[in-house]
Amino acid sequence: MPEHKRTHLIQPINCTPPFDFALSAYILADGDPQIAKYDGTAYRQVLRVDGKLLLATIASMGSVDAPQLRAVFTSDRSLSARDVTAAHAVISSVFNAHLDVKPFYHAIRNDPVMAELGGKLRGLKNPATATVFQALVDSIIEQQIALNVAHVLQRRVIKAFGDVLVVDGDTYYAFPTPERMAVASVDSLRRCGLSRRKAEYITDIGARIAAQAVDLERLSQYGETQMILDSLCSLRGVGVWTAELTAIRGLNRLDVFPADDLGLRRWVAHYYCSERTITSAQARGVAEQWGIWKGLAGYYLVVAGLLKIVTKAQSAT
Repeated sequence: MPEHKRTHLIQPINCTPPFDFALSAYILADGDPQIAKYDGTAYRQVLRVDGKLLLATIASMGSVDAPQLRAVFTSDRSLSARDVTAAHAVISSVFNAHLDVKPFYHAIRNDPVMAELGGKLRGLKNPATATVFQALVDSIIEQQIALNVAHVLQRRVIKAFGDVLVVDGDTYYAFPTPERMAVASVDSLRRCGLSRRKAEYITDIGARIAAQAVDLERLSQYGETQMILDSLCSLRGVGVWTAELTAIRGLNRLDVFPADDLGLRRWVAHYYCSERTITSAQARGVAEQWGIWKGLAGYYLVVAGLLKIVTKAQSAT
């Protein structure tokens, strides 16, 4: 049967400046092109909108100080104006397009290291997942294993359980729905490389969402971040570290600092503690100076470390 393709080019997505799209998408460059990947020019990801799958292709049309994104949405089904508007909102959320980072730069002005990193990474915004469920599943998979190994397992899960969209003969995969994970067997998840416990956690959470006993997406309505963390920690298999990662990735709660994360703690030690091994408490102590922006500051440390950025203030320690 021939493929029927319908492409919708929407108006540019305006973004709050400063915003460096290439820098913000850098962290996505090692993705799987069949799932989500930035190739240096455009970012592609399958979205699910009102039960329909569409391929979003996102590219920059502007500059750091006058940022705009162009989104092309391609689907094998007809897309209504409402669908396109909803997809527009998801992409704006994924790239934090409307996050104003200027108050963050003001808040870190008296921290020599972070202020310098803020200048060198000006316009960097932390990407987010399309749903809280995705953020939670990703975080569960990453528990107590190396990040590169976790990424391999995450891709296996998506390709094993995600819905498929074919565009121009190329196959793309959407992140699995809670309902799909609810009926997945523990053994099938184990064949993806997950431990039995992690497989049980994910299927249990999917089942609770499918039964409407849990609504992760409504957590965005909570005013206090601690309420979000408490709600997440009430789920089987979710501890503080997993809840904190989920709150940052899925809900953009930038007042959260997951100090138990070994990678983040390593970069805090690198930039602030002369490479000394530090505890979670010590890392949180460093982060307190960033106030409600500690989560974004932590992200800047991670990206700066990956890019091997050196600061004068760091060199002087």
